[in-house]
Amino acid sequence: AVMVAAARAAETDKPDPLIRDPYARVLVSEAGTGVWEKMLDGSLLDKVASIDAEAAAVFEHMRSYQAVRTHFFDAHFAGAVAAGIRQVVILASGLDSRAYRLDWPAGTTVYEIDQPKVLDYKSATLAAHGAAPSADRHEVPIDLRQDWPAALIAAGFDPKAPTAWLAEGLLMYLPAEAQDRLFTQITELSAPGSRIAAETAANHADERRQEMRERLDRVAAKLGIERNIDIQDLIYHDEHRAEVADWLNDHGWRAAGQNSGDEMRRLNRWVEGVPSADDRDAFSQFVTAERA
Repeated sequence: AVMVAAARAAETDKPDPLIRDPYARVLVSEAGTGVWEKMLDGSLLDKVASIDAEAAAVFEHMRSYQAVRTHFFDAHFAGAVAAGIRQVVILASGLDSRAYRLDWPAGTTVYEIDQPKVLDYKSATLAAHGAAPSADRHEVPIDLRQDWPAALIAAGFDPKAPTAWLAEGLLMYLPAEAQDRLFTQITELSAPGSRIAAETAANHADERRQEMRERLDRVAAKLGIERNIDIQDLIYHDEHRAEVADWLNDHGWRAAGQNSGDEMRRLNRWVEGVPSADDRDAFSQFVTAERA
């Protein structure tokens, strides 16, 4: 969550940002990790490039990807509220600040589901800096492995009202069965006219993941960055995982996917020199769907 917020902060600081998140920097700087705060250093990319040019390209790609992803899903919510939807659910919301930074119409309720400590940190930090939500924000502090639908309804969610859902930065942390169960639960809670957007899990070759892990470890060591958590260790590379758009189309939704690499090129955020650039499976899909 802190890593993604750091990427949003870096994008916000650019002269031509795709997105503006005025809350990202403070959420990173007060998280107490030290590691992710280094990502806010404007000279970090040059330092990495002096050690390993390809690792620098991967790092720049990651930051650009986060900006493009955020931009895409911001547009998802803009379209949903333009269609009259006033109920929003962000699954595994992390340090997402959309409830604060987007221009929500009057009467919009945003439900954020995540671990209690994550939600507590975000709300307390932003409140301490005078930030107030631009929508009626409801926290749902629960692990998605528990009965989150019941907790969501207890927080005021109305299953009879159309909902705009978001599963961003989530599916890669779920095995195939859990992904199916998540979308089944969402479908059961979605009235006709509901919309959903999701980022799929990219599929990187095992040998490529190991190579990049070793290269990034070397770069981190030279820069004095402690890598006590490897994101790859948290990700499920499940060959039985369903294609999200196909699953949704088979379960009462009208879905379509956009390749994230294509979206990066469209928005002039593609980074040359990234490994596996020609492997479309190595780049996630941004899927959007509407409930029939």
